[in-house]
Amino acid sequence: MIENPDVIVVGAGLAGLVATYELVQAGRKVLVLDQENRANLGGQAFWSLGGLFFVDSPEQRRLGVKDSLELAMQDWMGSAGFDREDEDLWARQWAKAYVEFAAAEKRQYLFDLGLRVTPLVGWAERGGATADGHGNSVPRFHLTWGTGPEVVRVFLEPVLAAEQRGQVGFAFRHRVDQLVTTGDAVTGVRGSVLEPSSTERGVASSREVVGDFEFQAKAVLVSSGGIGHNHELIRRNWPVDRLGPCPEHMISGVPAHVDGRMLGITEAAGGRIVNRDRMWHYTEGIHNWDPVWPDHAIRIIPGPSSLWFDANGKRLPAPCFPGFDTNSTMKAILSTGYDYSWFILTQSIIEKEFALSGSEQNPDITGKDLKLTLKSRVAKGAPGPVEAFKKHGVDFVVADNLSDLVAGMNKIARGPHLDFADIERQIVARDRDAEHKFSKDAQLMAIGNARRYLGDKLGRVATPHRILDPAHGPLIAVRLNVLTRKTLGGLQTNLDSQVMRPDGSPFAGLYAAGEVAGFGGGGVHGYNALEGTFLGGCIFSGRAAGRAMARAAR
Repeated sequence: MIENPDVIVVGAGLAGLVATYELVQAGRKVLVLDQENRANLGGQAFWSLGGLFFVDSPEQRRLGVKDSLELAMQDWMGSAGFDREDEDLWARQWAKAYVEFAAAEKRQYLFDLGLRVTPLVGWAERGGATADGHGNSVPRFHLTWGTGPEVVRVFLEPVLAAEQRGQVGFAFRHRVDQLVTTGDAVTGVRGSVLEPSSTERGVASSREVVGDFEFQAKAVLVSSGGIGHNHELIRRNWPVDRLGPCPEHMISGVPAHVDGRMLGITEAAGGRIVNRDRMWHYTEGIHNWDPVWPDHAIRIIPGPSSLWFDANGKRLPAPCFPGFDTNSTMKAILSTGYDYSWFILTQSIIEKEFALSGSEQNPDITGKDLKLTLKSRVAKGAPGPVEAFKKHGVDFVVADNLSDLVAGMNKIARGPHLDFADIERQIVARDRDAEHKFSKDAQLMAIGNARRYLGDKLGRVATPHRILDPAHGPLIAVRLNVLTRKTLGGLQTNLDSQVMRPDGSPFAGLYAAGEVAGFGGGGVHGYNALEGTFLGGCIFSGRAAGRAMARAAR
């Protein structure tokens, strides 16, 4: 424990670590509190795939991608759809500042810390149908060599070195229950000490209270994450008018400790929460056959070729293709009255196009093992973790013919019985258009566009073929569930990461960074995320908070 800290950081996830790193660089003393044990340093970021949003990077240019600040800003603003004059006041400014950061300092800032990215740039969240609407016009998803653990490492190592010097102290199993105020300023925190825990990273831990605490400092940073595992809060804030009814069945893409408690605690102290209804959940969730936390879900990160059907067996319309428009697809799925959907694909597609989110699902890249990466990604067959889900996952059906496939789908459906003849009719119609180089099928046209990009042609998009061609079999169906993940709204902050009061004034002594602040400003993404932007939002807002608190704590 460190005495008389300049700053208290509540939450040892990525944003908190980045802020602590910046404070250490400025010579400040920091006390970091977290309700989990030391094994959980880095929070959700450790479990992530490590995608980073860069603009006009050397990696893009080497692949022939022409990007620019102007194009990226157009994509961001078209996707965000900011339409709330008051609640989006700071979010708009954060958005502009973040895209400028991604186009300039961000890559060098991280590279100076030792981070590297893989040479192939992914094309995530490709969007809708207009140039000024939602989506990435070009590939911008840069995969960290080492995935999420590497993003955490480059900030954690200098923080741990500062701990050895006595400049940083950690108080694990310390759960903050209240922000302490003196006059109009936050001057500390108080809360409960939880019983010691030796659980492994991500495993749900005890909430048995064995003591209490109170600490004082010149500034407090809230960097405690969002509400991704708090299904009650998700249901309470679900945007029914915009996305449809809240799913009855949801599976969790984040650990149990992502509970959103500090949002309510900060609001009770006088901080302002905005854009509560903006969330980012995924439609391609699958139950983890080897779970770490309760309701542990994995997201399929798909290429564009799988056929997507709703629970009634109707093919989803444009732009509801794999990897294109998350919220539009969510709305289309929930409009059926059911909370799941289906992929139908072939072995050729799964081998080329299926990736799984999460550092633990990509041991080759996470381990920075080039030999294993080449064997896993280039050799014939799907990567080992994908094949394991195909074999063991409760959401997967594999069959040699469509009749048996549909029968298997009906065995695991949570809703209506699928009609084989109707499924067959839709697939045959699509297959006829796949037999020539021209098409009126919007998904086939999107696939053709994707294969014009070298990165997709080499590593991400299967050669177009008939789904019912036995040479590409077996056939595979995947039941897709709603996977909870990110909070896009949160504590409103100015560009110094100071929490704002309801009257629009900054809350003295109180800062927020990361997901709890909507990744900056109370919602830097607006309504839609462009992917690769969550880690970057933690880094950018944590960096701003650390530098501002360092100045304030002089």
